[in-house]
Amino acid sequence: MLKPESAVEIIIKALDNKKATDIKLLRTDKITILADYFIICTAMSATHIKTLSEEADKAVSEAGLPPSRREGYRSGSWVLLDFGSVVAHLFDKETREFYNLERLWSDAETVDVSPMLAGE
Repeated sequence: MLKPESAVEIIIKALDNKKATDIKLLRTDKITILADYFIICTAMSATHIKTLSEEADKAVSEAGLPPSRREGYRSGSWVLLDFGSVVAHLFDKETREFYNLERLWSDAETVDVSPMLAGE
């Protein structure tokens, strides 16, 4: 079984490799039973969101943890990938600003993702 921290790193690297921007990682295990981590990122377009979701899905599935649920795939502005203990939210810029999950989950610990990013 893939540990949540390993899944987080795989997902963030996959998103970064496909040019997701403003990647945030929130540790939510102490404030909700929904997931241990939320990953939030921004995509440039509906096509970019689709590419990001496919890449993250593929990377984690190859590591042995396929998503248990995908939501919003047809909307083109927000896709949620639920890997159980890790949930990834892929937004276009306007939708991310509108829902502002960082504010909604402001009690969560923000984890530094820079060691997981290619350019860091």
